[in-house]
Amino acid sequence: MLAVFPLAVAWSPGPRTPPRAHQPGAGVWAAAGRGSVGGVVASCGQRCGMLCVGLAGNNGVTLVAAQLANQRSLKWESDRRGPQQANLLGCITQVGQLAERYPGLGAFSDMAIGGWDIRALPLGQGLYESRILDYDLVRQLRDEMDQTVVMPGVWDHSFIGDSQHEGATHTVPAAPKAELLDHLRRDIRRWREAEGVGGHVTLVWSASVERPSQFEPQTAEALLAAIQSDEPEVSPSLLYATAAVLEGCSFVNGGSQNTLQPGLIELASRQATPVYVLGTDFKAGQTKAKTALVEYLRALGLRPTTVASYNHLGNNDMRNLLSPSTWKAKARVKADIFGTWTGGGPGPAGRDAAAGGSAGGACRAVWAPQNNLDGEIDHKVAVLFTEAMGDEKRDTVEYTSTAFMGCEHTMLTYTRCMDSALCVPLMIDAVVFADYFARRAVPPDEVRQLALGLLHERGWRG
Repeated sequence: MLAVFPLAVAWSPGPRTPPRAHQPGAGVWAAAGRGSVGGVVASCGQRCGMLCVGLAGNNGVTLVAAQLANQRSLKWESDRRGPQQANLLGCITQVGQLAERYPGLGAFSDMAIGGWDIRALPLGQGLYESRILDYDLVRQLRDEMDQTVVMPGVWDHSFIGDSQHEGATHTVPAAPKAELLDHLRRDIRRWREAEGVGGHVTLVWSASVERPSQFEPQTAEALLAAIQSDEPEVSPSLLYATAAVLEGCSFVNGGSQNTLQPGLIELASRQATPVYVLGTDFKAGQTKAKTALVEYLRALGLRPTTVASYNHLGNNDMRNLLSPSTWKAKARVKADIFGTWTGGGPGPAGRDAAAGGSAGGACRAVWAPQNNLDGEIDHKVAVLFTEAMGDEKRDTVEYTSTAFMGCEHTMLTYTRCMDSALCVPLMIDAVVFADYFARRAVPPDEVRQLALGLLHERGWRG
């Protein structure tokens, strides 16, 4: 997450102080039926908020359970690993050097959480059915989570896979797009008021991947006009994003669809206070490792030529991708991930420095086409829905590179992890970073390009 540091240093809150820890009993629990979970009132300052689209999905229930468990420092027994205790490992804003150095980063335990879902699934039941967290922990949280009120979601059957249609019973009644936009804006305002959220709020799309929209507004005026005219290609995710921006909230796109259009970005740039629209698909597992390992191979002076990968899992997100139209959105961000090696090789100035030689001319790198580290990478991706795996993602990747004097270098990786255990920390970090930068009025362009790109599969491409 090195891209965070230039902004974190420029807008640091002052001298280092010990990180703030949540104290049980420091605030009050949100009453059942208030439309959100979780939030112990912040002990200082204004707490930030996360509104999650897809709150009853695997990511949403894992998020809520993690907050409750950490607020109470819960302990439980794992069948395979013995005694366990709540933690926030994987959240770089909450643990490790960054969290210790910048105490101005908000505490997850203080964050207000709410959201929408199109399924009428109680959150505790969803947590139980997901089979992500150990049962001994689930049984401690299930009944309380079942009392959480989740707002009905806006949906359009044409944008998601057929497998999702039957369960879509908790929805806002069909209406013109402008009315749906107003409905979402009212939801946001009511939730902020009910939860007393005075800090920055971020909407996170954690719902099923949509098919790519054919509508690509280039200006804010075009976007708002299309909503007013009930343009059928205005997707639900674009309505959520527009509602967020107009209500002074940021929007983080955790899906693969093309929500972040130029018109949306322009609309965000016009707001009186900074709001951020960020990302296309969380960079949580295999793809994150690929981008890092290809750069690692180039840093060794090798030229990667082939990356062949395979992964399988059986969660609802993967079931949705059985539809060819939604898979098209996922395939787009899975394939187009590798940037060029700036300057052609390692070092601060690449070819320019090498061509000039050393100060005394005694040592000079010889650059020729055969020494170029870029070259085209033959990138193959296979992703399979395997129901028995549930939320557990398993993947293998083989990297083949051209090495010294025409020799071949091959490296193989194998990874296993619950998909939600990878995604939820990124959701938390994205919301905490957005709040941190909004409180310091950091311009949206700088945040979008420098700070949060590495949370997503394509965000770093601009």
